[in-house]
Amino acid sequence: MRKGHKRELIGNEGKMILDTVRRLNRRNAVDHLLKMLKKTHPADIAWTFRHLTPNERRSIFNIIAQTEMVGEFISELDESIMLELVSELTPQYMAAIVKEMDKDDAADLLEALPEEMANEIRKLMGKADREEVDALLKYDPETAGGLMSPDFMAFDEEMSVGEAIRNVQERSEESETSFYLYTTHGPEKQLAGVLSLRELLLHPPYRLLKNVMNPKVIAVSTITPQNEVAHIVSQYNFLAVPVVDSSYKLLGIVTVDDVIDVIREEATEDFLRMAGAGKDQEILLKPVLENAKTRAPWLFATLVGGVAAAFIITFFEDELAQVLALTAFIPVVAGMGGNIGTQSSTIVVRGIATGRVNMDELFQVIFKEMRVGLILGGAYGVFLGLLAWLGYTEPALLGVVVGLSILMVMTLAASMGAAIPLILRRFNVDAAIATGPFITTAMDIVGITGYFVIAKVLLGL
Repeated sequence: MRKGHKRELIGNEGKMILDTVRRLNRRNAVDHLLKMLKKTHPADIAWTFRHLTPNERRSIFNIIAQTEMVGEFISELDESIMLELVSELTPQYMAAIVKEMDKDDAADLLEALPEEMANEIRKLMGKADREEVDALLKYDPETAGGLMSPDFMAFDEEMSVGEAIRNVQERSEESETSFYLYTTHGPEKQLAGVLSLRELLLHPPYRLLKNVMNPKVIAVSTITPQNEVAHIVSQYNFLAVPVVDSSYKLLGIVTVDDVIDVIREEATEDFLRMAGAGKDQEILLKPVLENAKTRAPWLFATLVGGVAAAFIITFFEDELAQVLALTAFIPVVAGMGGNIGTQSSTIVVRGIATGRVNMDELFQVIFKEMRVGLILGGAYGVFLGLLAWLGYTEPALLGVVVGLSILMVMTLAASMGAAIPLILRRFNVDAAIATGPFITTAMDIVGITGYFVIAKVLLGL
């Protein structure tokens, strides 16, 4: 159950479902609402719950709770809405729901619940189900172990193709996916190879799996970070990737649907951090006060930067008094630096996340962004310099001051915007936290200081 990243319904489709659900609920037309809910995909119903009031959610959830789709529906909900709804359910009822869910979804659900409630549910689960879920809960949720499903197809490499086909037919409902069949060897069930269902059907029934499998199988460890798993799946276009332990024993698979959620989750976290809004993907669903608390620290950092810039301007007040025209270009100098710095940092952060930035070529990346800043700074410097020269006859060198300041601040900002995320990444710090407000604030201070220093030198103030 990847939180907060369910399919977005767009336009008339989503509006129609939402309006119909609301209308039937208002009329208390339970039978009609139940028929509609059964015909609608749980992910689509979960989407409508974002736009319902708490009372509407409880009323409609009570109807869903009477159907077989309740487990899948809960796994599709945003975490905050899910916690709001299940808090009123009994542990006995929750245990019955968890039993019917996929084990990886059940583990995610128990992990999201308050510890006391989760323990009550675990006690009421069957021994086999509890052991499977507990085995998943011991892994970090942001690793392959935390993502994997223990429901997969694996056969001994000594098995024949005919036996494997019969096993697939008997066990198809137990498996998360039957697209790939994994082969193991020895009593430890170590991963030996892989073959697709299509490949299995193309071979004669007497042939052994070890003679038709692909032994060059790409696997991940239980401790592999989720972003690396996502990178492997997207790079090789897999539908699933096997997960092994340190002795290469096959423990589970991570399927492409979970990987898509991971990619969206990582991207959302990066963008929120770059904007200085924390990393909680459900921030829009949080109460107003909690939302404000999350965003306050970075805004305070911006405030500190603004105060510092104000002190710098005050420090150069004598120069400003002599050439009042300098004041007119302060916002332009600060703004251009902040914008190009944010552009460079955003490009680099996403490049790191998608593997397009080679960390071994750190200086080449910085140098490239510096040259981009130099070109753009030169072009805008000439344009704004001419504007200043035409608009202000005195002092004569004001256009040169403005032009050089724009060139300096944009070159420096592009270089810093690229360098800071790369340096942080080299020290294994999340690169996204350095961008947005931090870069903008830093460049406000550096840009304004540089602007006044250039003015002081060239205008002889």
